[in-house]
Amino acid sequence: MLTKRKSPGIGEEELQPPDEGWWASVLADEDGYLAAQRDPGAKSGGQPAHMLVDWDSVRTLFDQDEIVNLQVHGYNRGGLLVAGEGLQGFVPISHLVDMPNGVDEEERKRILVGYVGRSLDLKVIECEPDQERVVFSERAALAGEGRRKSLFQELKPGDTVSGSVTNVTDFGVFVDLGGLEGLIHVSELSWGRVQHPSDVLQIGEEVRALVLQVSEENGRVALSLKRLTSNPWETLIERYSTGDEVSAVITGIARFGAFARLEEGIEGLIHISSMSGIPNCHDIGNVLKAGMHVRVRILHMEAEKRRLGLSLVACE
Repeated sequence: MLTKRKSPGIGEEELQPPDEGWWASVLADEDGYLAAQRDPGAKSGGQPAHMLVDWDSVRTLFDQDEIVNLQVHGYNRGGLLVAGEGLQGFVPISHLVDMPNGVDEEERKRILVGYVGRSLDLKVIECEPDQERVVFSERAALAGEGRRKSLFQELKPGDTVSGSVTNVTDFGVFVDLGGLEGLIHVSELSWGRVQHPSDVLQIGEEVRALVLQVSEENGRVALSLKRLTSNPWETLIERYSTGDEVSAVITGIARFGAFARLEEGIEGLIHISSMSGIPNCHDIGNVLKAGMHVRVRILHMEAEKRRLGLSLVACE
């Protein structure tokens, strides 16, 4: 269920929408659909592998936010292949209502096989004639006809929304807003470094986010988690000074050093050159592990570039 309210004190400069490069990775999410395009007859239940798509009908379904009932005729590891008169396309796993979270490969295959031959109520959520791409959603159909259009009319940049995480990918997190999905790009999850979006949010988790961009024409809603809080780098020099010795947590190991978090959103680098006094420092993995609590000294700060140089004092 969507809940929405206006966030006070959000300036226009903080709501700069993502550019097209930010969105490019979204189309790669439905890897199963792309696989189906390369081999549309794979694991088919008997429906012809190729049929003529009535793109006018697809566009009408998409524009009017209507529900259509289609039969499942096949599957691949990414989801289901569906078809009806003048229609065919793909339903990603994350858009199936009865697909459990975190199932292994064998269980997922068993569940997908069970869908073949069934009919599903679906909505068109992606319509790209140039790419011969039609993506359907069972989850979106639950909200009823017209809900997607009303959400596009209601949502505005600067609104705060709540929803449920439906999918976590390498590039970000998809959130169900009650008939419409928004994307929190990995760069909008935290003011600090994020190794993978799954470190921040999990499928099924309820989350609040700030609306950055709403584009009904492109079917896009860009969201941000980090912008619900102030940027901690902007006040870094008010809380820390060069030479301070503070507690930190190791967040990552690299060949040239280790990353350590002082507080949420503030991470710095312990370069290997600053560890010369630590035994076995030539192999950082022998000294430090992710999650380890340490004491560090602040060597230099460049808040405007979000750079923080640290040296290792001791492991707690």
